[in-house]
Amino acid sequence: MSTISVIDPFDVVRDAKMPFLTQALHPEVVQQQFDRLSLWQNTHPIKLQAIRVIRYKPGRRCLIEYDVVENQSVVTLIGKTRAKGLDLCTYRLLQLLWHNGFDAKSGDRISVPEPIGAIPQFQMWLQRKVAGTVATNLLLQPDGIALSQHIAQAAHKLHQANIVPRRSHTMADELQILHDRLLKVVQLYPHLSQRIERLLVACDRLGTATPELENSGIHRDFYPDQVLVAGDRIYLLDLDLYCLGDPSLDIGNFIAHVTEQSLRTLGNADALIDREEAAIAEFTRLSSTATHVAIQAYKTLTLARHIYISTLFPERQKFTETLLELCEQRSVASHYV
Repeated sequence: MSTISVIDPFDVVRDAKMPFLTQALHPEVVQQQFDRLSLWQNTHPIKLQAIRVIRYKPGRRCLIEYDVVENQSVVTLIGKTRAKGLDLCTYRLLQLLWHNGFDAKSGDRISVPEPIGAIPQFQMWLQRKVAGTVATNLLLQPDGIALSQHIAQAAHKLHQANIVPRRSHTMADELQILHDRLLKVVQLYPHLSQRIERLLVACDRLGTATPELENSGIHRDFYPDQVLVAGDRIYLLDLDLYCLGDPSLDIGNFIAHVTEQSLRTLGNADALIDREEAAIAEFTRLSSTATHVAIQAYKTLTLARHIYISTLFPERQKFTETLLELCEQRSVASHYV
C-alpha cells in the first residue's frame, strides 16, 4: 500500500472545513472503504492503484480520481465530496437515470456516467470515469452541427425522464441571480453602472414577458463543458443542480455559452450561429411546448450573466464591455423586451 502514489497539488488535507479529505487521500483507509463497497454491492473487489486530486474549491468541494483494478481491468473512479455533506440526491438521480435508459449501451447514444457507490465517511459518492472530450471545442469542428443536434436530443431526453426533482427554479429565481451577479459588476466597474441598470430593467421586462411553459426536470447548468463526447456517444455531466424548471432554460443556456465562446475565441458572436440554430430546431422539433421566444429569452439572460463571469478570469476581462454591448443590442432588437 505504501507504493500507491498520492498526488495532491492543492494541499487539500489542510482544509479545516473538509477534515475528511485526509482520510480520502490515505491509501489504506481508501482501500478499506473500497473493500466494504465491494462487499455491500456484491461486486468484484476493487484494488487501489493511485490517488489524484483534480479539482478543488476551498471549503466547499473536492474532486478526487482513484485508479483501481476491477475485474482485472484498470479503471478510474471519480469521487465527488463536499463540505456541507454527502450529496445523496445527485447520486440517487444518477442511479435512476443509469437504470432508466441512460446507461452506456442506450440505443440513442445518450448516457450518464455509471454511479458506483457512496462512502459516507468521506462525504463522497463515486462514478466511473468516462474517457472522452468535452463538447466545447468539438463544436468548432466540421461535424459540430450534428453534435449540436445530438446535444439537443440529450437535453430533451433528460426533460422526459420523469424523475421528480427536490428543488425548483423559476424565472424569478433566474432574474434574482442575474441581479446579484450584475450588481457585483457595478462594484468592480462603477462607470458601467447606468448601462447595467438599464440592462437589468430590460431583462426584468423580458422575464415577465416570457411565456411560462410546462415544467419538467432540467439540468439547469447545461452548457458544452457539461457534455462529454466519447466516440459517437455523449454523456451528461454534473447534474447536481437538477431541478423542476422550464426546459427552454437548458437550451437557452447552452446556445448562450456557444455565443460567448464564439465571441471570445473567434471574434464574432455569430460565427457558430449554425450550431445554435441546429440545437434550437432539433429541440423544438422534439418538444411539444418549447418556443423560440422562450429559448431566446433565456439565451439573453445567460449572456447577461456572462458579463459577470467575464470579470472572474483575467483572460476574459477584456470581453466584459463587449458582452454588455451585445446584451444591449439584443435588448433593443428584440420585440419581446
